[in-house]
Amino acid sequence: MKLFLKGERCFGPKCAIEKRNFAPGAHGKTRRSRIQGYGLQLREKQKVKRTYGLLEKQFRLYFERAEKTRGITGEVLLQSLERRLDNTVYRLGFATSRPQARLLVRHGHVRVGERRVNIPSYSVREGDQVSMSTKYSKHPNLEHSLDVARSRGLPKWLELSAEGISGKVVSLPSREDLELSFQEQLIVELYSK
Repeated sequence: MKLFLKGERCFGPKCAIEKRNFAPGAHGKTRRSRIQGYGLQLREKQKVKRTYGLLEKQFRLYFERAEKTRGITGEVLLQSLERRLDNTVYRLGFATSRPQARLLVRHGHVRVGERRVNIPSYSVREGDQVSMSTKYSKHPNLEHSLDVARSRGLPKWLELSAEGISGKVVSLPSREDLELSFQEQLIVELYSK
């Protein structure tokens, strides 16, 4: 499945899934086994982990917090992952991929409100103002990223300013706001064993 991990490249003909849609190796084209049960659950968990760029321990902590929070565990998990600062920067269009957004945050180019935040896992709240530093706001990469993001569209829970260097978290993300389709129930089943 296409996870759009390589940013702009995944939208064009250079995408690896478009070129070779089969498993690697000498027997990749010939052998295709059906995945069932545990394999489906594991694949779904790995798909979410790789999409948001998390390690196993980080993902486990997010799941444990979602389990303790009131609401449907799978939806709360995806909502908390969507609210990460690096993901918010990506969804606002300041970066073409989540790894690039993570790098922008780590290098201190992102401000939440009046504070500079360099922690990618920072969880944004409703009403937060996310903006780029004045030093980076004139960078050509930002203009290119914003052009790519305009074609991709902006989720309903975010609002971009007219100048394009700041955005606002209008509401918390809902299940419908996710760009990829995840089966979060399989993840809950996997961790509840």
